Amino acid sequence: MSKALRVTDYLGHMLEAMERIDRYTADMDEAAFLESELVQDAVIRNIEVIGEASNNILRTDPAFAAQHEDVPWLVMYTMRNRVAHGYDKVDLEIVWRTIARDLPGLYRQVRALLGAST
Repeated sequence: MSKALRVTDYLGHMLEAMERIDRYTADMDEAAFLESELVQDAVIRNIEVIGEASNNILRTDPAFAAQHEDVPWLVMYTMRNRVAHGYDKVDLEIVWRTIARDLPGLYRQVRALLGAST
């Protein structure tokens, strides 16, 4: 399997995880999110997927990641590590801000990269 194909797979995993987060939180405001452990758990799991896929791109094709340095590859992986390893200290308000402020733009970036990679 070529590196380009692997990058395409990882970008697809990222898009799918972001789409799931969007579906899970579509009719919610921050207060509803903070009240729903089920949605919190689902969102955090998908943040882990996004971060792991980002790290896989960094690891398997660093040239691709460097070529697209405007994508916050390391930030995504760092957030994944924080929610996975610091599971007892997750700041759900930061998670909500990430959903509301960062994911829409990130989704557009990754979707554009996936379109350019196919």
